[in-house]
Amino acid sequence: MASTLLDSTSAAFNKSPRTAVSRRLFLQNTTLAVLAAGGTLGWAGPTTALAAEPIQRTGQAFFKLSLAAYSFRNQLSRGWPTPSGKPGTMTLFDFMDFCAEQNLDGTELTSYYFPNPLASNQLLKIKEYAFRLGLGISGTAIGNNFCLAPGTARDAQLHLCRQWIDYAAEMGAPVIRIFAGTAGKNQLSTEAMDLCVQGIEESLRYAEKKGVLLALENHGGITSTSEQLLELVKRVQPSPWFGVNFDSGNFHTEDPYADLEKIAPYAVNAQIKVSVSPHGKGKQPADYKRIIKILQQAGYRGYLALEYEEQEDPRKTIPEHLDRLRKLIAEM
Repeated sequence: MASTLLDSTSAAFNKSPRTAVSRRLFLQNTTLAVLAAGGTLGWAGPTTALAAEPIQRTGQAFFKLSLAAYSFRNQLSRGWPTPSGKPGTMTLFDFMDFCAEQNLDGTELTSYYFPNPLASNQLLKIKEYAFRLGLGISGTAIGNNFCLAPGTARDAQLHLCRQWIDYAAEMGAPVIRIFAGTAGKNQLSTEAMDLCVQGIEESLRYAEKKGVLLALENHGGITSTSEQLLELVKRVQPSPWFGVNFDSGNFHTEDPYADLEKIAPYAVNAQIKVSVSPHGKGKQPADYKRIIKILQQAGYRGYLALEYEEQEDPRKTIPEHLDRLRKLIAEM
């Protein structure tokens, strides 16, 4: 019945020459109205809250611990030299071994550290190895820029995203952390936002077919504030395959914790960093308890991926941070 209602209203819309509303917006609003009325649009399964609204979850907040491969950026082999300028001394298999040694639930395999070009059998080896270690692949990440103007460079960014959607689907990673990007020289912020929305929507159409979520990270540029990030989220055509990557260390605003509270209800993935940097106050140790509380109050259920960006040896210092996070989770 719901699908019949949508078809009839769509037909009526197409016959009306006087409406000033775009067809896409009309169909979007009609679809949401049908769902709100209890319709299923021909599907008998449960409905999922769309990302343009705070995500509705069943059950209490629930966290699983993961670790981002970027934590070993000075050790991992990648397609270009490590920051030290020396070849990497660690592979993703070594990294997964470390995650297993720490008794983690998951492992985040950042795209930078995969071979390039990447063959299908290499992805399957990664998938098999993680499974035998009892690790879920909590996600992956790309360093894209969707603010680029139409042209070859932008096409390359869109291709990168599609490529990693394929890779994520094949190795069983449920989510990809994506960036919005940064406005270019002489580019208006409004133009950059428009281009970003278009890039996300184009990528989402492909991600939906592959069953991979795209999580927009608060990663500087045109997502430097919670207001900017949420404007983008709410402008993107609603999809259950889109949401926010909550990064606890990436807001450099007057009150980063207040901004984190605003984006937490939209989170489909979460990263925890060791430090925060409030505007004008320099780098400070992160208040893990407060961050956990923010996510708990938002009802977040999913992975907390520690992303270690400090200068100390990650092998020596990461275990103590994981222990602190475990204790806080246990106290929830």
